[in-house]
Amino acid sequence: MRTALEQGAQAHGFEADLWTLERVDPIVERVAEVSLSRASVWRLLTGRPGWSLQRPERRAMEQDETETARWIPHEWPRIKKGQ
Repeated sequence: MRTALEQGAQAHGFEADLWTLERVDPIVERVAEVSLSRASVWRLLTGRPGWSLQRPERRAMEQDETETARWIPHEWPRIKKGQ
């Protein structure tokens, strides 16, 4: 099971290399031939030494760091003041 998960989600046909409970469940069923509840899949993942919950960074893929750095000090104060 661990080997299958360490290969990454993309190795199992998912577009992004991010494991979710919904993605792990069919892998567990295929590899271990058992059906687990969401809670059991959660315990399986969080009970592994060295594995932890990670949340993806939420930001636009198209975000321009240079434009953001310019916008925050110049435009945001103006908007905040209601001008």
